[in-house]
Amino acid sequence: MRYIFALWAAPMALFWGWFYLSLNDMNFGYVMLSRQLHDFVFQLYGQMLGIDPATIPGMVAKACVFDGLLLAAIWVFRRRREILGWVRRRWTGPVPFDRLHRATEAGPKLPAE
Repeated sequence: MRYIFALWAAPMALFWGWFYLSLNDMNFGYVMLSRQLHDFVFQLYGQMLGIDPATIPGMVAKACVFDGLLLAAIWVFRRRREILGWVRRRWTGPVPFDRLHRATEAGPKLPAE
């Protein structure tokens, strides 16, 4: 599952890194990171899709969030037994005495000044 997360996160990091740098024209001498190429790419995608190029980044962001939620749902489904066990351990049963004692004790006594 970690490979699937890595294969999902790597292109997202590359795309959003390129998007941020090219949007703010932080090109470091690379044409690939220039604002002109940024505008050209989104204009080209807008023409191919027949939509306004300004709406494409929002659509990509929504798709990334949906994909992330879908991957998280698959991960939770695969780990449901461990998660339910953790929740049961967390919410049922009394607190052990030693843990309760540590939480309620006064702490170290400091000498009087």
